[in-house]
Amino acid sequence: MKLDDLKKTYRQLFNTDEGKVVLRDLKLRNHMLSSTFVPGDTNDTAFREGQRSVVLTILRMMEEKTSEEIQQLKE
Repeated sequence: MKLDDLKKTYRQLFNTDEGKVVLRDLKLRNHMLSSTFVPGDTNDTAFREGQRSVVLTILRMMEEKTSEEIQQLKE
């Protein structure tokens, strides 16, 4: 699958009612709305930051323009 197609798939999936529920749950469970820092525990901090990065990747994939969209903006 091409990257542009994958970005469209992310948007289609997470813009459904069910996808919005899942994305909100992922944000809550994976420290998007809270600190990832755990005082005195660098391993747990790193683990939580890894969880958070997965949600950030999903959000980036949903926001990034596809090559086709970029071309349309240039026209």
